[in-house]
Amino acid sequence: MTKKPVKHSPTRSASPQAERAPAVDPAEKAQLGTVRQQLLETMLDQFPDYIFAKDRQGRILYGNRVTIEDAGGGRPENIIGKTDPELFPGTVSDMIFALEQDLMERGISSLDSEEPAIVHKGKARWLTVSRAPIRAPDGEVVGLVGIARDITTRKRAERQLLGQATLLEMVAKGGSLDAMFTALFDFFSEHCPTFIPSVLFLSPDGQHLVVGPHAGLHPDYVRSIDGVEIGPKVGSCGTAAYCGEPIFVADALTDPLWEEFRFLPLTFGFRACWSMPMRSHHGEVLGTFALYSPSAGLPDRRQVELMTFAANLAGMALMRKRTEDKIRHMAMHDPLTGLANRQFFDDRIGSVLEQAAANGTMVACAFLDIDNFKMINDSLGHKAGDVLLRTIASRAQARLHANDLVVRLGGDEFIIVLTDLHGEPGAAAVRLEAIRVAMSAPVTLEGRTLQVTCSMGVACYPQHGHTADELLANADVAMYRAKERGRNNLQLFTQEIDARTLTRLSRREELRKALETDQLFLEYQPQICLETGAIKAAEALVRWRHPEHGVVPPSEFIPLAEEAGLICELGEWVLVEACRQNKAWQSAGLRPITIAVNVSAPQFAAPDWVLRVAEVLGETGLDASHLELELTESLIMQDVTGAIDTMCALEELGVRLAIDDFGTGYSSLAALKRFPVDRLKIDRSFISDIPGDADAEAIASAIVSLAHALEINVIAEGVETEEQLAFLRRIGCQQIQGYLVGRPMAAEALAGRLAAMQQQG
Repeated sequence: MTKKPVKHSPTRSASPQAERAPAVDPAEKAQLGTVRQQLLETMLDQFPDYIFAKDRQGRILYGNRVTIEDAGGGRPENIIGKTDPELFPGTVSDMIFALEQDLMERGISSLDSEEPAIVHKGKARWLTVSRAPIRAPDGEVVGLVGIARDITTRKRAERQLLGQATLLEMVAKGGSLDAMFTALFDFFSEHCPTFIPSVLFLSPDGQHLVVGPHAGLHPDYVRSIDGVEIGPKVGSCGTAAYCGEPIFVADALTDPLWEEFRFLPLTFGFRACWSMPMRSHHGEVLGTFALYSPSAGLPDRRQVELMTFAANLAGMALMRKRTEDKIRHMAMHDPLTGLANRQFFDDRIGSVLEQAAANGTMVACAFLDIDNFKMINDSLGHKAGDVLLRTIASRAQARLHANDLVVRLGGDEFIIVLTDLHGEPGAAAVRLEAIRVAMSAPVTLEGRTLQVTCSMGVACYPQHGHTADELLANADVAMYRAKERGRNNLQLFTQEIDARTLTRLSRREELRKALETDQLFLEYQPQICLETGAIKAAEALVRWRHPEHGVVPPSEFIPLAEEAGLICELGEWVLVEACRQNKAWQSAGLRPITIAVNVSAPQFAAPDWVLRVAEVLGETGLDASHLELELTESLIMQDVTGAIDTMCALEELGVRLAIDDFGTGYSSLAALKRFPVDRLKIDRSFISDIPGDADAEAIASAIVSLAHALEINVIAEGVETEEQLAFLRRIGCQQIQGYLVGRPMAAEALAGRLAAMQQQG
């Protein structure tokens, strides 16, 4: 096999110039290197950043100009060959030395590390530093090179923003005003360390400045400006508050605004005073924020911005404090009368009793309410009732001492607390009787002068109780005793009264048990059509068969049910039982009639009342047209708009509605046309005086005529005589109810009458 000749690339011959080039002189090469090094150092010296190199032991090998100036005072020999701990002993130097040793040990770089600087001409500063290891040709780490940039201005701005955010958060969270101002002054001590901040508040009359929080002002200076009247030449703060504009005084020793107050800077050693008004969000001046400086001069842009922030922040804090105080006052006081409320009483009474125990004094606690207030409210209207309550409240306050207390619990109920008393409870009762009499003076309402009376019960600490609950309970017991004794009197708590109350409380619990054990039953009073004589409806009336005391009349246990909060439960039982019985009569083949059920105010006001009526009708199977709900005038007139809405909802169910006791409230006559009612019941108080009472006859006639005009049926209750019946026939009354035509009777008895009428056709 013949080998192919190997081709060789032609060799390029060296150029004549190259062959003739002389060798580089080592001296020139060294000189060139020196020039390059000088050029590099000159370039590095132009950088505003710090550039440095260190050996493996952390000794400084090189630093550019700015590094030498800041760390060595401009002399390289002051830093070259030294470590950071040797130059600047301290924690920061030790931390940096350890960090760099770790980087060189691990042979890694660190970029953009934010660190506190060791020193900067006596001022603290921050740097962002990047470091990288220096390696020998064999890869061994022999040192470290780094570059650092001064970020002190940025960090200061960040800290300023953080401080401002913290202050804003304090205001937003509603911390104490003192804590907020302390934090604000700490903020200024960091960012404006040579200045003394202060706050002055505008007085309630808007004419004076009151010293608020301040940091470092001399106490004598504070006393000298406290209460100063604002004006056009009242220093920096008085003028700023007067004109509502910032006032920056560069030199208080020469400025005309300080002419009358020149002794202050001379005495207390300040020169400049810059003041900024604090405002509400409505623009109202609330006070001033000021900075005092020991040297003359005007604020720079940054200082003006900080003062503006401080004034705005203080204004927000003050407005929030005002709002919180207002809310707290509203939470602790009755909005109608301005008196303290039950929460205020609960918060205060404990300390009152503790003080009395420590001093060996007596405290009198009086429970009071206005006699027949509901009647006044219903007949003259809520506005007149409000005027009466405010009048009573002001009369009570006028008779109290500084440490005494009057509280409105709600409605027409008040508590009066007398403190620092000496002697026996009888002496306290004498003073409280004088207060009660003053509160009972005649008052003019709606152009009518009324004699208002009050009933009061009194219990004293420590004779009648050692806690607020005991005193209130016993005062309440005594007040009910005053009601029982004819109202318009004061009763001091006694053990006899307590025994009577225990009996009443026991009866309440018995009523509660009666609801659970079927002791209640219904009787039914027929309602007769005058034209036909037929029973068209029957009113369901609740009775209580007590296992020991026999049948208890409703006049005794209905008030007990209201006091015990059982009235809704009782009314629910009556509604269900009446509907069930009416359906049972129909199922027995009797001709359908309407069953009338009385509704209490708490029942009617319940938000689910209409729904519950619908549920009862569904549960019992009674058609809605065979149920009539009787509502009193006073119940409806408490909230006419709400009552109409509820009545319309019941009407949509098909339920009939009647107004019971009609004629006892004049306001119903004007509002009657708005009520979706089927019947009016003339109150028995008018019927009982017929015949013989011209006014009663006129009222009854007017009610019947009004009902006919509005196409509403009318029924008279309490009819007991033939003369009353004849009168009612004559004026056109359509239906009657009363002993004359039927007393309340058992369900079986009414069923017998219905069956007999049905047989007669």
